[in-house]
Amino acid sequence: MQVVEKSTEGLSRVITVTVPATELSAKLDAKLAEFAPKMKLKGFRPGKVPVSHVRKTYGREMMGEIVNDTINETSQKALDEIKVRPAAPADMKLTSDMDKVLAGSDDLAYEMALEVMPEFTPVDPKTLKLERPTYEASDADLDEALTELAGQAKNYEDKKGKAVKAADGDQLTIDFLGKLDGEPFEGGAAEDADLVIGSNRFIPGFEEQLKGAKVGEEKTIEVTFPEDYQAKNLAGKLATFDVKVKAIKAEAPAVVDEDFAKRIGLESLDKLKELLRNNLNQQYAGQARFKLKRGLLDVLDAQHSFDLPPKMVDAEFDGIWQQVEADKAAGNLPEEDAKKSDEDLKAEYRKIAERRVRLGLVLAEIGRANNVGVTDQELNNAIMAEARNYPGQERQVLDFYRQNPNAAASMRAPIYEEKVCDLIFSLADVTDTPITKEDLLKDDEEV
Repeated sequence: MQVVEKSTEGLSRVITVTVPATELSAKLDAKLAEFAPKMKLKGFRPGKVPVSHVRKTYGREMMGEIVNDTINETSQKALDEIKVRPAAPADMKLTSDMDKVLAGSDDLAYEMALEVMPEFTPVDPKTLKLERPTYEASDADLDEALTELAGQAKNYEDKKGKAVKAADGDQLTIDFLGKLDGEPFEGGAAEDADLVIGSNRFIPGFEEQLKGAKVGEEKTIEVTFPEDYQAKNLAGKLATFDVKVKAIKAEAPAVVDEDFAKRIGLESLDKLKELLRNNLNQQYAGQARFKLKRGLLDVLDAQHSFDLPPKMVDAEFDGIWQQVEADKAAGNLPEEDAKKSDEDLKAEYRKIAERRVRLGLVLAEIGRANNVGVTDQELNNAIMAEARNYPGQERQVLDFYRQNPNAAASMRAPIYEEKVCDLIFSLADVTDTPITKEDLLKDDEEV
């Protein structure tokens, strides 16, 4: 095999590889010798097919397989020989006459056009100084969380007053009987059914007609089922419902006490407070890590300057710009960006793409230098966690990642990045700095 660097410009390389025809022919001879005794062809005794006949019949096809295998093998060997690390898969171009190569009369020659990883020395993590913001949940934060939880746990109490009437937000307990053309229909009756006026859980128009009703009142409601109603025999039909109002309750704020804690499945109010405080502190710790990581990336970006592989930057920018155009089409572009021209936006987002590529390469190099890797178990755990985000479809999600190696690889990248960041945090000089909750939760740009 002959390897020659045809051109070198910045991070771009064009490498030519030539494999002699004699080498390909030797591989073909070995392949023919291996398979000829195993072949069964009409007109020949088993194991007695002449090699010359096998060559004539299958030689070209076998040579095609040899050429593909040879390209796969020699392309990596060529990169190793000239000691370059590709930034992305190379573009392959055959330069020899394939008919002659398959016939065994010409050398196999091809070119690899690729971008190589830039050569740089990453900063030593031990020299970095970082600040980790810290904040612990206060009693006021806990009280706020308890109040919010109480607001989510709706409680209804009998409405009091001299002339109690049903209104928006009230919960009614009713008996009802539905009829079509005066005849009851299947599934149209219930007793002691709870209905909140304004919840839109019943047929359109049903709840509105119960406004102003009193306890003990009986009334007949007339409604029309929607055209797309799931029960086809009722879709679009006019129906009546004989309704009896048995109770009217108004929403009441839940009292956070021992009974409340037990009602939601906990042993005591103290246990509820403990769980809530732990949950708040986990949220604050997550936000603190976000800010610590943002600070790390800012430092790494400031301390590294090197040429970037253009195709990597283009790919990153294209992904960003597709999202920008999608946001623009949906009217979701931030007001500040909406005022700018596409030219200005592209210039800004290309800088962001360059930053992301630069930081990705720096983190990758630090990880490589420190033998950071992602185990199969860690990848499987991440895929399982992703599957749990789709209740009832876990099996389909797992199958998708098993059948799509590229999708699984995309899951590996963020795990690797977080492990490298953890490594840096363990080596760097990290100072804990208390801050206010407002500063901790203040919006930052996405890392």
